[in-house]
Amino acid sequence: MAQRCIGVDIGGTKIATAVLDGADLSTPKAVPTETGSTGALLEQLTRAIREAADGDEHALVGIGCPSVIDFATGTARSSVNIPLQGVALRQELGERTGLEVVVDNDATVAALAEATDDATGEVVVDSLVMLTVGTGVGGGIIIGGRIYRGATGAAAELGHMIIAGDLRRGAPAGQKRFPQPASLEALAAGRVLDALGLEHGYADGPAVVTAARAGRQDAIDALALLGARLGVGIANLINIFDPQEVVVGGGAGSAAGDFVLQPAIAAAWPLVLPGIGTATTIRLARHAGGAGVLGAALLARTEIGGTVPAA
Repeated sequence: MAQRCIGVDIGGTKIATAVLDGADLSTPKAVPTETGSTGALLEQLTRAIREAADGDEHALVGIGCPSVIDFATGTARSSVNIPLQGVALRQELGERTGLEVVVDNDATVAALAEATDDATGEVVVDSLVMLTVGTGVGGGIIIGGRIYRGATGAAAELGHMIIAGDLRRGAPAGQKRFPQPASLEALAAGRVLDALGLEHGYADGPAVVTAARAGRQDAIDALALLGARLGVGIANLINIFDPQEVVVGGGAGSAAGDFVLQPAIAAAWPLVLPGIGTATTIRLARHAGGAGVLGAALLARTEIGGTVPAA
């Protein structure tokens, strides 16, 4: 019998859990994220993991977290949308549940899911860059069929690349506000779509997507603007990595679908240096909003189970 691998995808608005048994992923269970305090969130995560383990003392747990992660220790170095900054998640949740736990960035594990063959569990895409458009904008990188984590395990915060900086007055020295105003996250995250929607009389981003599907031109235009901004970031990634695939996912990105993807593609290619990206495909995530929870389960399998090692 295949070892039970529990995937936990922590988001700014919801936590999803699912169990990967062989090639079969259970239907994810989602609950609103407890953001009131660190203690309350840790208790919520503990309950979710214990429920998914269902008494299996040998289950493996993978956590995808929207934070800068010190991979060696499983500690959240910084966390913007959830109260986990400085928390040693691997140790805390391991002690609370009695299970083996591994922690990585949520977009990184989503990239792992998108590069992995669903039937075999093996990484089949050699080079892939993923952008997750949700509450913020995250990023994950696969190079040589392996997760790229950088020197300390903290890569890749692609949402914080600057895509619209004006340096005519010099660099904004000492500015510590994140996301930076000219960053991809500041200009193309789900919360930005919420704001664009309000400008046109819509309640939030999902309402914009619904209106676009109904043919409302103002909603289509709002999504196209978000997509064009995303396209600038995609062009940068293609120029840097020349990947096989650039994948757009996350809750907001997957929900908006081609309303965002097609403007992103149209904006990206004119900014890509000729001769680069000739083998690159820009696509939506295959697993839509479920890439994070699947990737977290695959992380547990690869890092603890040892089937497909990741660097």
